[in-house]
Amino acid sequence: MVLRGEPDRSLIERVATRLGIIPDVDQPEAGGVEHLGSGSALANFPPPEKWDEWTEYEARGWTRREKRTYQIVPTICFNCEAACGLLAYVDRNTREIRKFEGHPLHPGSRGRNCAKGPATINQIKDPNRILYPVRRKGPRGSGEWERVSWEEALEDIGARIRKAIVEDRRTEIMYHVGRPGFEHPHMERVFRAWGVDAHNSHTNVCSSSGRFGYQIVGGFDRPSPDYANAGAIVLVSAHLESGHYFNPHAQRIIESKMKGGKLIVLDPRLSNSAAMADYWLPTRPGSEAAVLLCVVNVILQEGLCDERFLYDWTNWREYLRNRRPGEDPDSFESFLEALREEYARYTPEYAEAESGVPAERILEAARVVGNAAPAVAAHTWRAACAGNLGGWAVSRALAFLGVVTGSWGRPGGTNPNGWNKWLPHFWEEAPPQKAWNELTYPREYPLAANEMSFLLPHFLMEGRGRIEVYFSRVVNPVWTYPDGFSWIEALANEDYIGCHVALTPTWNETAYFADYVLPLGHGPERHDVMSQETHSGVWLSFRQPVLREASRRRGERVAYTYEANPGEVWEDDEFWIELSWKIDPDGSLGIRRHFESPYEPGRKLTTEEYYRWIFENAVPGLPEKAAEEGLSPLEYMRRYGAFEVKSAVYERNMRELSEKELEGSRVEPDGTITTEKSRTRGSLRANRLMPHVGVVVDGKAREGFPTPSGKLEIWSSTMAAWGWEEHATPGYIKSHVHPENLEEGQLVLNATFRLPTLIHTRSGNSKWLNEISNRNPLWIHPKDAEERGVETGDLVRVVTEIGYFVNHAWVTEGIAPGVVACSHHLGRWRRRKDRADRWSNALVDITRDGDGGWKLRQVEGPGPYDSPDPDTRRIFWSDGGVHQNLAFPVHPDPVSGMHCWHQAVYVERAHPEDRYGDVYVDTRKSREVYRRWLSMTRPGPLENGLRRPPVFDRPYRPDESCFYVRE
Repeated sequence: MVLRGEPDRSLIERVATRLGIIPDVDQPEAGGVEHLGSGSALANFPPPEKWDEWTEYEARGWTRREKRTYQIVPTICFNCEAACGLLAYVDRNTREIRKFEGHPLHPGSRGRNCAKGPATINQIKDPNRILYPVRRKGPRGSGEWERVSWEEALEDIGARIRKAIVEDRRTEIMYHVGRPGFEHPHMERVFRAWGVDAHNSHTNVCSSSGRFGYQIVGGFDRPSPDYANAGAIVLVSAHLESGHYFNPHAQRIIESKMKGGKLIVLDPRLSNSAAMADYWLPTRPGSEAAVLLCVVNVILQEGLCDERFLYDWTNWREYLRNRRPGEDPDSFESFLEALREEYARYTPEYAEAESGVPAERILEAARVVGNAAPAVAAHTWRAACAGNLGGWAVSRALAFLGVVTGSWGRPGGTNPNGWNKWLPHFWEEAPPQKAWNELTYPREYPLAANEMSFLLPHFLMEGRGRIEVYFSRVVNPVWTYPDGFSWIEALANEDYIGCHVALTPTWNETAYFADYVLPLGHGPERHDVMSQETHSGVWLSFRQPVLREASRRRGERVAYTYEANPGEVWEDDEFWIELSWKIDPDGSLGIRRHFESPYEPGRKLTTEEYYRWIFENAVPGLPEKAAEEGLSPLEYMRRYGAFEVKSAVYERNMRELSEKELEGSRVEPDGTITTEKSRTRGSLRANRLMPHVGVVVDGKAREGFPTPSGKLEIWSSTMAAWGWEEHATPGYIKSHVHPENLEEGQLVLNATFRLPTLIHTRSGNSKWLNEISNRNPLWIHPKDAEERGVETGDLVRVVTEIGYFVNHAWVTEGIAPGVVACSHHLGRWRRRKDRADRWSNALVDITRDGDGGWKLRQVEGPGPYDSPDPDTRRIFWSDGGVHQNLAFPVHPDPVSGMHCWHQAVYVERAHPEDRYGDVYVDTRKSREVYRRWLSMTRPGPLENGLRRPPVFDRPYRPDESCFYVRE
């Protein structure tokens, strides 16, 4: 913060000035002013008009009143999906980035950041980061590397891809990404141009069950709660501190509480969210849907539901035809009666028996929700959805709760994410690829929300396919995914993967097994645009390479981003453009033309032209706003870094369709509005799986929802058509860790919560964050600890289906009995031959017996060492946590495809030979568990060859013909 005073300053200001805490009166005026008192002001942020030359006192030189002058460049944090805004301070003398602070003009984060944002400075200054492209010298995984040029790498990789395309091996190129930025639509352009079905993602170890539950109700795969205006907020798990978009959401959740809104949290742990709740419901893992359906039942039975909303915006007639086939399908009263009868079994007493939460507490919370309707904002994403077999039933039940309260799309309620997210379009796009990769979307999982990425090693070992070029980008499956030793077995085998290209600025456990490690930059070293559903508005922000932009403002020409970044660190956009030209150097494959300038055809596309076109043509209102300030749209986004498209969006389903949208349309008997195109896209109209342009509600043609019925679906024809009719309506599925499925002495391991400061799917190369969070002990309730003779600090062995890990116990009443918990995203490791960072990585030995047994043993934890960063000599922590994920087998949900993270485990005192951090795994048992869960599926395709419901979108959607199996 910057303080400014006037001549008649207060005593506090005069003292502060003498101490050097605030500047003299000649300090340039700052923006974002909050008054302290007469004649004084507190400035939160430098005003944008002074960002090119901003002077302030140096924090480390305040006693000497030392000043520094900065260029301030806006960019975006890249350490979670929230895309909060950052201001980068570039020293005008040294031209180095000195710090990152919040961006006050960013509509999502509003200048407020969590610890991860400012810690970006640690990442770009990490002494162990990768600065130049390298290629392996010895066997894959040997740790031997040699430096190569970008040109050498591009030539080799490009030739491999070209050969695969020419030989029509279009499913042998795979791009495996963890946390995409704007390169998501950019990469779709790339792979469509190449004609390959290449996209793979981490989503099925992250959020696919959460997505599926929302998708099956409303056609959108995630929620966008209007927390700030909510009367009641329902969170499943620790969303307030560590969930999806948690910083922008946390701000608005607290705003609601300050206005009297009530917070209800379902979480077996006493998380920070639970501690802030008005109602903490410590549910047994997997029981959350039972509790939520109990809330629905109370609302239905006590007349608190929104009957008008149910009448207009649910497919209640379809529900009646299938649930009550002998009754009048047009009787709304019969529907309400049937609905009450179906959910009557979810009493508070039943919910208590399943969850362990007292019935009276559930009942009280239910009435709070019902009386707050329709201003009920709700969210679940990972947690219960990600942890349990049938976890998608939790998000579906929560979405259903929004239906009965009429809160979908209402102020204070929950929007579909698509209403609050801007998406680009481009000057030209290649047609969708005519290929379907069964390594990512196999026939066993026709409804999978996303790619079955965590099963890739098993698929490769079964001979289902081969990969010629495998790109890993912002993903680290050896560490993040379950069954990491199976990943090592697959990555090390050149018969499975011809060339592994790790695109990463830092070393990680997956990159150790690459052929090329190519340093693509951290967040402030690259371009892209972000737009996320943080609240009821719509915004976009511009991530830009800070040093390149600072150079441009100084009048210096930079042709490629790696010329301005440290070493030869490049960026994604330019890399893929250059690689595409290498694949098709003469344009004969028809690829190169998609990477030519829209302003000068035939010339290679530049990033400046790419974003110039988008900002000029694809952002409503931006050209006009820029013109008001005498700027081009690109100049505006470079200058301010953010733009608000809409300040609020509600009830988009009610929007009346235009005459142009209705041209050539007709109204079907079910009220959906179809066009000739939608009527001829396939032959499954009878199964109601085809798209439409809208739906008639209250006598008017409206936008509706992207579901088969155009409305919110209580009865899912999709589930019924694809063999899951028993789950055609929202229900409760008993988890694989339900008490009925546990053996004597087993506990439930909750492994999906994270510490708020951890960098999700990133490296551990942030000293400030590792200083805060560097260990993940096993939480255990006093009752369970006493039964096992365990006290806080004791070593315990946690036994899974395929092995075990050894950790310290933390005995606490902050966890429900019968449940233990261990945070993920810790336990980073390096072998003696690896170059990884040492802020978080433990040195380990990995050994393997001849029969599938793997053993990881920590040799030493993090500790001080010499480097150009003096802080490496100040490392005081010696614990980097335990890599528990290695000991988890894959648990693919047979419907959503989500890996079900919760584990049924035995917890026992450590054996004499055990040491902290030990992990043992038998990958033969991994295969057995994989096959057992695979047998639970109901594979496609349907009789007519349809492999997936067309109404279910998928990333990088291929040509519609590919939705059919052609033998």
